[in-house]
Amino acid sequence: PRSESCTHPTPDCIGMGCAPTRRGKSPLKVMQLFERESSTYTYLVASNGECILIDPVDVTYERDLKIIEQCGYKLKYCINTHVHADHITGSGLIKQKLPEVKSVISKNSLAKADKMVDNGDVIQVGKEILQVRATPGHTNGCISLVLNPSDPHCVFTGDALLIGGCGRTDFQQGDPAVLYESVKTQILSLPSETLIYPGHDYQGRTCSTVEEENKYNPRLTLPKKEFVEFMNKRFDGSNYPGRIDEALPANMACGFPENVEEAVEKKETAEEVRDEW
Repeated sequence: PRSESCTHPTPDCIGMGCAPTRRGKSPLKVMQLFERESSTYTYLVASNGECILIDPVDVTYERDLKIIEQCGYKLKYCINTHVHADHITGSGLIKQKLPEVKSVISKNSLAKADKMVDNGDVIQVGKEILQVRATPGHTNGCISLVLNPSDPHCVFTGDALLIGGCGRTDFQQGDPAVLYESVKTQILSLPSETLIYPGHDYQGRTCSTVEEENKYNPRLTLPKKEFVEFMNKRFDGSNYPGRIDEALPANMACGFPENVEEAVEKKETAEEVRDEW
């Protein structure tokens, strides 16, 4: 079951909030954490005393840091899978507390970060490798992260691929045809048993597999033409996320509160930030 934190967060934690692994007694730990307001999953990936956070949220960053401290990990990176429109990243607040932590985002996002990554780049945490895969379509700067690409354990898909669904494609330079190709070639081509950890879920589901999504995802099992038609009809440029005008400029500035005003000033209005991104 999903959880806001692990009941007993220790270096060998396998309780609530810890995602399943296929590594037995491996030092690899994957912890899935939940933020209620935006139904966002944050992931803590740890190996040999080091850890990273994937898609941290501003309102839960203190929880994340507390878990990391209790587990005795050293936080190395905060990675954002894209420029979020429904919440503000916790990366900036975390960097204020821990200046040595590096923020990471796709170079195609054009957002502020310490480390810009592109398709095929690798990020190391302890003894583990995460491979960056460009998965544009929800936004043109989306990435997914494959853990141990030579023998994939899992993939963190952000908003590109959700359980039984996918990210919307009607803003931030979204494109349903591009998303379809991204998901098919970069995610659903992985081995069938590869675990899928999405950036959100709104029905209490925690993970899926490549096999399950290839067989049962009602959108991605459509032919490409029908998928594009469905997405264009389903997402028509209305009903934007409630925090979009606040979240986009903040996330372009890596979530640093002192940089948000500067980011907004580069545009005449927050609406222009929304329309461009």
